[in-house]
Amino acid sequence: MRRANLAGRLFMGAVALFLAAPLVVIAGVSLNGQRRLLFPPEAPSLRWYTAFAGDAGWTGALTNSVAIALCSAALAVSIALPLSWFLWRYRVRYARALFTLGVAPFILPPVVTALGFLVFWTSVGLYGDILATIISHGIFFVTLPLVNLSLGFESIERETVEAARTLGADDRTVFRTVVLPAILPYLLSGYAFAFVLSINEYIVAYMVSGFTVETVPIRIYNALRYGYSPVMAVVAVLFVTVSLTVFGLMARKGRLLRLLGRDRA
Repeated sequence: MRRANLAGRLFMGAVALFLAAPLVVIAGVSLNGQRRLLFPPEAPSLRWYTAFAGDAGWTGALTNSVAIALCSAALAVSIALPLSWFLWRYRVRYARALFTLGVAPFILPPVVTALGFLVFWTSVGLYGDILATIISHGIFFVTLPLVNLSLGFESIERETVEAARTLGADDRTVFRTVVLPAILPYLLSGYAFAFVLSINEYIVAYMVSGFTVETVPIRIYNALRYGYSPVMAVVAVLFVTVSLTVFGLMARKGRLLRLLGRDRA
């Protein structure tokens, strides 16, 4: 048994090293003193981190990405919460159809969804507006909080809800005192998933805003047309750091395995 556990740990460690290797290379490349794609880095320096912080184009794109991610994740959660609550509370016959409709934007190929957004926003005259990008990302990533919140609602024992009603609590009180505390970790994890994916999303943002609202992924694509720069590696390190921070906090504070549905299994 001990040998099996040791072998399993060694295997998972090897997998972790394999997955981490590209990240280590990118981090090393971002430290090159010269404008070269080399690993290990030559003349290690923070020159390109300083260049990133001092470039108005990069910082503006980062500001746009963060603003869009924050707002679109909030929009996705605001759509997913009432939908998942309705499906759990009333058990209607068409619940599966509504759930499928909620996850459809993420199931379809991103190009198809992005083209649909492009046609719609062009027809209503909001193509290239940051509001269109926020709404598009919110709809596109609504699947993530919807799935998480559905798991959260399913983890609630209905006997607890019935007991609260028996003691005289109305629907609002039950939701505030019983339901909301139970689903709060799932709500936060759904928001975190939507935020991280939104800040990295390229296809929908490009189709909806073109080059009018420049996000960091769009900025990277534009910069690649003029050649490689270690600043792009700096941006990659920044994105990886944000993702690791968000999911690390979820794992530490929110019991990540539970949020991913372990209790349901």
